[in-house]
Amino acid sequence: MKYLLKCIWSLYLDKKLYEVSQKILSKNDIKANELREIYKEKNLYVINLMSSPGSGKTTLLEQFAINKYFSFAVIEGDLETNRDSMRLQKRGIEAYQITTGDACHLEAAMIERAYSALESSRKLENIDFLFIENVGNLVCPASYDLGANINIVLLSTPEGDDKILKYPTMFMIADIVLITKSDIMEYFDFSIENIKSNINKINPKSKLFVVSNKDKDSLNKIADYLIYCKTNNIISKHQY
Repeated sequence: MKYLLKCIWSLYLDKKLYEVSQKILSKNDIKANELREIYKEKNLYVINLMSSPGSGKTTLLEQFAINKYFSFAVIEGDLETNRDSMRLQKRGIEAYQITTGDACHLEAAMIERAYSALESSRKLENIDFLFIENVGNLVCPASYDLGANINIVLLSTPEGDDKILKYPTMFMIADIVLITKSDIMEYFDFSIENIKSNINKINPKSKLFVVSNKDKDSLNKIADYLIYCKTNNIISKHQY
């Protein structure tokens, strides 16, 4: 009897946890749709950058600023510190820091507040792109719609070529997958063929780019594609 009661209580708690989770996600989705309309009205193309920590999101944005491909601002998400937003500001990029504390992802309500702060300080004038640099994590950010036009997921060479199948949810929502730090690929036994094969298994429509900060041509290709996406109003095919 005690075992039966324990099972019933466990099922009840699981159900309540699921209901609370669904309510949170539904509230987030409503806010994300509101943000989508705002971005559209402002002709602002919004890109959600996701990856594990240290795979090169901030460095990529610094390179975009150095080479002056297009005008952009950044909403920066980290558990603690404002180091990344300060790095970007030194490059002349308008950046707003969100410090999440113990939250492993950004949510639409956080983005709304950050966007309002940038808008009210007139830091989005003459800006074509808004990058949301999500908290470094290959799990949680995949579940939260931020109203972005497209999702980019970075995978750095040192992380290994097996991560796509280990963290499929993240790569299933990726419109673009960037393999970063490709200049050291030979030292990590990293196989692009494995990457292509694994992406085709779970998300064959995703665009794949191999990039190195030492290879300007690889940066040009990404920048050109993002400009193409904005010009042609390319919207993510992957729903949350």
